[in-house]
Amino acid sequence: MPSEFKNEPLLDFSQPENEKAMQEALKKVESSLGAEYDLIIGGKKVKSDKKIASINPADPDMVIGYVAKASQAQAEEAIQVAAKTFETWKRVSPEERAQYLFKAAAALKERRLEYGAWMVYEEGKSWVEADADV
Repeated sequence: MPSEFKNEPLLDFSQPENEKAMQEALKKVESSLGAEYDLIIGGKKVKSDKKIASINPADPDMVIGYVAKASQAQAEEAIQVAAKTFETWKRVSPEERAQYLFKAAAALKERRLEYGAWMVYEEGKSWVEADADV
């Protein structure tokens, strides 16, 4: 386990290899734009007839994707599942919880540019802002 937290250094996009890698990540994400995303309740995908369009604030004509809009019943079910799950989760040791966070951090690091590219499109962030947020 690491002894202290350190932020990853920001990428220097004036370096050709970083610029190229970000351009590739943007192309990869662009190929996924417009997809539909279901609700997930209790680890299971749940369909919904209603959708919410996520729009790029820097380009209002660009639809990032469509997310399922939960009904009141689905929202209540999700809350009940979360409350039930917490009964188990609250007994998980801090060390085991930390392992989940380290695993999530490793995934973020591995796909850093891809997550940054999503932020560029979905939030209208600059490359540097997106990188800092990831």
